[in-house]
Amino acid sequence: MIPQVPTRDPFTALLEDQGVIILDGGLATELEARGHDLTDDLWSARLILEAPESIRRLHLDYLEAGADCIVSASYQASVAGFRRKGLDQEQAVRMVRRSVELALATREAFWAIPRNRSDRRRPLVAASVGPYGAFLADGSEYKGTYDLDANGLADFHRQRLQILAASDADVLACETIPSALEARVLVGLLESIPDCCAWMSFSCRDGTHISDGTEIAAIAAEVAESSRVVAVGINCTAPRHIASLIAILREVDVGPIVVYPNSGESYDAEAKRWLPGEHHLDLADDAARWVEMGARIVGGCCRTKPRDIRRLRRRLLAGARSTRLASGPG
Repeated sequence: MIPQVPTRDPFTALLEDQGVIILDGGLATELEARGHDLTDDLWSARLILEAPESIRRLHLDYLEAGADCIVSASYQASVAGFRRKGLDQEQAVRMVRRSVELALATREAFWAIPRNRSDRRRPLVAASVGPYGAFLADGSEYKGTYDLDANGLADFHRQRLQILAASDADVLACETIPSALEARVLVGLLESIPDCCAWMSFSCRDGTHISDGTEIAAIAAEVAESSRVVAVGINCTAPRHIASLIAILREVDVGPIVVYPNSGESYDAEAKRWLPGEHHLDLADDAARWVEMGARIVGGCCRTKPRDIRRLRRRLLAGARSTRLASGPG
């Protein structure tokens, strides 16, 4: 049985109103497609320092495409990562905060335009909490084989999690988590932070296991017991595995299921390039099937674009909001 969620749960009103929540799409891969060189350990977080307006522009493009929730550029932003680039402690903390501030400022500017409020609720901002593997920048977020124990992982995540939880983000997005141990550590840290909530989404290596080989049924059920975890799901995973994983999560009964896979290509961490996959994602068509299966929060991850989110919203929500408005308050 799922325990009562925190009062800050941001999803209930949107789900009651629309039945489904649309996330944004790829951030770093789309910034690369727009000409930015992200061959750096900080990846997209590098642009918080060097080109924040490019991040803001992409957030806006996703909002204009119809995203109900945009995710901050903090996936690879950590105090340790910025310190490694030469920033002092205060500067590093400021840059982690700045990642969320960019998303919040973009949301407020978008929402200040009256036409954007005509047929939708105010969009949400999620603060991305990437795994330790993202800091390593060696593809470990797709393996979960770390050189740290639980105490080491807690030391890595604690300060950044506190910084992001203290922001005005609506929810934390603990995403691309490849390791059951790391998931447990994050839940423990979340439990120590008053009045915060998060979704937990795993990177998966097949249709039944997360990246470190743990059965998703077991770890999903475990993290869903936390009152801090308001949704559980899968991201940055090959689309061909999603249907099987959704079916498992439905049986486990984890609450709202989050799904945002990659485009179907696979990432070569050594060569730092994307390779063709067996199934190329058609986000609108595929997500429509996943919603029928029980997914409630859907979007795209690596190599998906604003045009994919636009098609997704049209496919899933065309006319739905206007019908609810006509029939009464939502």
